[in-house]
Amino acid sequence: MDWATFEKRVYERMELEHIPGLAIAVSKNGKILYEKGYGVQDLETQELVNTNTIFGIASVTKSFTALAISILEAEGKLSIEDPVTKYLPEFSIPTITEMDSIKIHHLLTHSTGLAPLKRREELNKLEEHLDYLAGDDHDILGSPGEYFSYCNDTFLLLGAIIENVTGCLFRRFVTERILTPLKMYRSTFSLEELAKMDNVSTPYVFTDGHYQKQPWPPLGNYEVGGGIRSTVHDLLKYGFIYINQKQDILPTGYIEKMWKPVIQYATNSYYGYALEVTPHYHGVTLVEHGGGQPGVSSNFGFVPEEGLVAVVLTNVSGAPARDIWLEAVNTALGITLEEKRSVEPIAENVSAEELMSYVGTYQSKEGSHLEIRLEDHRLYAIVENDKWPLEVGENQTLVSENGRVIRFYFNKQNKSWAAFFGMRMLLKTE
Repeated sequence: MDWATFEKRVYERMELEHIPGLAIAVSKNGKILYEKGYGVQDLETQELVNTNTIFGIASVTKSFTALAISILEAEGKLSIEDPVTKYLPEFSIPTITEMDSIKIHHLLTHSTGLAPLKRREELNKLEEHLDYLAGDDHDILGSPGEYFSYCNDTFLLLGAIIENVTGCLFRRFVTERILTPLKMYRSTFSLEELAKMDNVSTPYVFTDGHYQKQPWPPLGNYEVGGGIRSTVHDLLKYGFIYINQKQDILPTGYIEKMWKPVIQYATNSYYGYALEVTPHYHGVTLVEHGGGQPGVSSNFGFVPEEGLVAVVLTNVSGAPARDIWLEAVNTALGITLEEKRSVEPIAENVSAEELMSYVGTYQSKEGSHLEIRLEDHRLYAIVENDKWPLEVGENQTLVSENGRVIRFYFNKQNKSWAAFFGMRMLLKTE
């Protein structure tokens, strides 16, 4: 295992991507293979990061919520195939008539058919979100199960289901049934608790050549999908339950069900129950989930066949935690750092008409914005003032130089109507 080469790459990435600090840990069958803190947790104090430094984990939280649902299913208190309305009878979407067709399964897999919604972080009670969903005209992509597209506002309904079934606050249930039994004592949903802890990272956004310190977002109801702050050591404990046949949190069959591929979103990647799955990767399966918030970039996952768990946490927005995670896994597996989950084949002899078919502006009500331009017979993506040259892939995709893939959807008239980017379906506006 060439950790020296891996570390050299991490330091290069930190400088290139403006990462103040990050922590990485890898274990095999519960024993630590590699752990290291890089950089600083706070640019003013220059206090160094270590493997007990607390970071935001953002959407890595989603697998905790899915695990909580699976615990209730194993106890016979619900079924993942139940309609959401069985537990939340007030659940209603104005543009959907057959509400019983949306199952808990669809919440877990971001496949309800709703496009991303405008965030309402001021909502702090889950029943308020049910009113929000019932009261606005939301964009519909298709039928439940037809498309995968991240939708935090439907995912958080899982928290409401947990509360209705158990009579316990969502965060308390997760804490009592998952965090405490695993002795994840430096993991919390509570900003009040966080303020009393030491060795806590400061979140940053790097923009216009400067770092801007960020307050921890209160999140409101979105804590169901993004509210945990944790450490790489605590997340190794969490990851161990997925590879440990003798763990007490959830029976093995239910654990494995969480990373069963359900809906495909990339050439060789699928989404399960709040976990992304890449099968057939050098003879093993990659299971992972990333997260991002202002001042947070994270990636957590495991390789079940090898008993590997790997965690990468950083204190800046937009850091390539997912890429660093894969390089750590590659190092642990003894394969080259450069190996990717998949490589999109590039098309040849693309006509001017086909190039034009991608051009336009795509966005979501959540705030994502993507523009595709054609300049001098070359396509470019414009994302947050960055401009990327693109190649046309063979499968209705555009591919950037660093391997990022944008997948497009076309109607019967061969007009693009949506772009899949950043795990979300962005609708074409012009």
